[in-house]
Amino acid sequence: MKIALYTRKGSQIDNPKLSYLEQRLRDLNDDIFYCSKDDIPSSLEDTDLVLSLGGDGTFLEAVAFLKDRQKPIAGINFGKLGFLTTAKIDDGDNKWIEDLAKGSYNIENRLLLQAEGDSLPSNLHPYCLNEFSLLRQKSIMNISVSVDGKSLPSYWADGLLVATPTGSTAYALSIGGPVIIPSASCLIICPFAPHNLNIRPIVVSSDSIIDIKFTSNDGTARMAMDNHSCDINSGSTIRLKKAPYYARYVSLRDMSFIDALRDKLMWGEDIRNSI
Repeated sequence: MKIALYTRKGSQIDNPKLSYLEQRLRDLNDDIFYCSKDDIPSSLEDTDLVLSLGGDGTFLEAVAFLKDRQKPIAGINFGKLGFLTTAKIDDGDNKWIEDLAKGSYNIENRLLLQAEGDSLPSNLHPYCLNEFSLLRQKSIMNISVSVDGKSLPSYWADGLLVATPTGSTAYALSIGGPVIIPSASCLIICPFAPHNLNIRPIVVSSDSIIDIKFTSNDGTARMAMDNHSCDINSGSTIRLKKAPYYARYVSLRDMSFIDALRDKLMWGEDIRNSI
C-alpha cells in the first residue's frame, strides 16, 4: 500500500512518535512518503491512503490539499483535542496502524461546502469541510440570507456561520448550533451574536442554495472557509452550495461518532455521577 504522510512543514519531523509510526509502516512493507501543502498534488495520483499528522487544523489543511482527488484520509492526532482525527499513538500496541495498512477501516463520505461569488479572490480555496464564516471588522453587520430563493429574516449580528454536519461539533457548537450526525444531509445556519432575542440557528437541506449578502459601515468583512480567509467588500453576495465531491473520511471500525462525542467532548458527563 502506498501511504502519504501529510504534515505542516517541520511541525512533526523530529517527533519520536512520528518515527515510531514511520517504522511500523515500513515494517508492514508499506511505501510511504511525506507531503505538505507546498508540494505538487500530482504526487498523490497512485496513493492509496493519506495520513494527516497533527490536529484538526492539519486535517482541514490536508483535505484542502487533496481537493477533488477522492483519496481516503485519516487523521493521526499529534495535537490536542483532535476531534476529526481517527487515532493517536499511545503506550499500547497501537493495533490501528496495522488496521490502516491492511485497509481494515470504514470510509465515510463527508459533505463539503462550496462558495461562489464575483468578489471572492481567485486564490481562495472555495471549499470547506467544517464551516463558512463571515465576521465583522468593527461595526455590526446587516446580513440578508435566502434559501432556495426564499428570504429569511435579516440578521443584525456580528456575523454568520454556515456549517456542515462535520462542522457541527466545531465553531457552530460554540455559538449554540446543534450536534448533527455526519451522515445527515443538511446544513446549519447560525448567526454570531444577533441583536435580536428570537433569532435562532436553522437547519436546512444540504441540497439548498444559500445566498448571503451583507452591508457594513466598515466597508469590509472577514470571510473564512475553514482555515482559509480573506476580506470581502460590503454589498458582496456569496452563494453557498454542496460541493460536487466529498471528503473520504477514514474511521476505524471500533470507533463511532457517538464514541467521539463521549470521549473527546465529554458528552453527557455529569460531575454528580462521580460523587
